[in-house]
Amino acid sequence: MNMLLILVLILVTAAAAFAAVRRFRKGGGCCGEHEDVALCRAADTNKAHYPFSLVMEIGGMTCDNCARRTANALNSLDGVWASVSFDEKKALVRTKTEPDERALQEAVLKAGYVVMGIERKA
Repeated sequence: MNMLLILVLILVTAAAAFAAVRRFRKGGGCCGEHEDVALCRAADTNKAHYPFSLVMEIGGMTCDNCARRTANALNSLDGVWASVSFDEKKALVRTKTEPDERALQEAVLKAGYVVMGIERKA
């Protein structure tokens, strides 16, 4: 029984060590935190052109790269200008037309995160 326990502990330790080395060599964890993700901004950043806005609570972000990936996903949508705060876990989304909440949620989901809530701004 003791030998079996020791063997299991050795296997678990070896697997953990292998995973740590692999992670170190690949240079990242959740979303490549050791690589800089460039922020893609909306082409039009004139606030007057965006009469609609909302705040999205984003779940699953663990670093600033996560926030940049989320902002890039939202900014890739036509007529959307978004800024994402990792510290607040929120995205301020401005739109030129009535916001399509489903499309916004799908963009966030495709980036690997989830929308926990949406609050429309006046």
